[in-house]
Amino acid sequence: MFRAVDRWLWPYLTRHRLPPSGEVLDVLLCVCDHFEPHHAADAAEARRRVAEWQETFPALSEPFRDADGRSPAHTFFYPIEQYDADIVEALKALCRASHAEVEVHLHHDGDTAESLLAKLEEGKVKLRKHGLLSQDRNGAVRFGFIHGDWALDDSHPSGRHCGVRNELDVLMRGGCYADFTMPSAPDSTQTRTINSIYYAEDSPAPKSHDHGRPMRVLPTGAAGRNSAEADPPTELLLVQGPLGLNWGRRKFGVLPRIENGEISGANAPTRERLALWLSLGIHVLGRPEWRVVKLHTHGGLPRNMSVLLGKEMERFYSTLPGRIADGRALRYHFVTARELVNILHAAEAGHSGNPGDFRDFCYTHS
Repeated sequence: MFRAVDRWLWPYLTRHRLPPSGEVLDVLLCVCDHFEPHHAADAAEARRRVAEWQETFPALSEPFRDADGRSPAHTFFYPIEQYDADIVEALKALCRASHAEVEVHLHHDGDTAESLLAKLEEGKVKLRKHGLLSQDRNGAVRFGFIHGDWALDDSHPSGRHCGVRNELDVLMRGGCYADFTMPSAPDSTQTRTINSIYYAEDSPAPKSHDHGRPMRVLPTGAAGRNSAEADPPTELLLVQGPLGLNWGRRKFGVLPRIENGEISGANAPTRERLALWLSLGIHVLGRPEWRVVKLHTHGGLPRNMSVLLGKEMERFYSTLPGRIADGRALRYHFVTARELVNILHAAEAGHSGNPGDFRDFCYTHS
């Protein structure tokens, strides 16, 4: 259970506690799916799984609305090395029928910078054929990214599942607007930086994203690092989900379990988990009233689909609390990965008010 806990436990225990900020807390709720319908499945079974998503998710999400009138969002990070035109076309139809978008997932091993860039470019071309991915203000294709096996920037101690020690730079060259891989605990790829939104610069060593520079509200007139007006970025934006200890769920009735924001067949979302996610205080520095809750799942696996497309997910959305313990009101915004990053850049640029007004701030869906 406590593999690699030495990498993140001290930052967790010594984290800064946020003071109350305003009367309303805007909750940016984002579900990032390592969507692998081909896992342990032939082509027919993979297509059956996607068909179940098509049939169930729009109907499940339709009754619920956030503060902006939007239904619950879902972002499918599709493994481009497993490209199947029929499945991607079905995902496109699902996105049109619901509040969902597709981004890039990739499992790879033993690559070079050149071979990795070629894979990213090929994947972008294939997804663009289906009208997927986004573009920036200059018309360039952009994408969000999750690394397979969590091994971003050659971070696995065994040296497996990547091979590219300048991967952050390659991702930026390929058009990546942000990485959503972390947290990975209890996996050994977990970073020392936790519960953060930050920029990381590539280094010759692996796991360049172990540390970075927090994203913060900039002085008036300054351009964000990844905005269309900025110079070509030298740092990759990383958007982390929650990581901490859940004393409400104990192993052997004694030890706290790791809370890493995963939604699975064995770990459904609940009001109690939401309270913990919020308490971890993920936000852009200077805008604490916009609170990020970025969750992850493997939604192509039947054992998880039973929760994601079932009564437990309906119960979660139908019982979202209106206030937290200190009395502040909660205002929810269901966002895709792209919409979340747009809102984060709006905060960086000094915007305030309703974060839902900035869903297309930098990157627009084509």
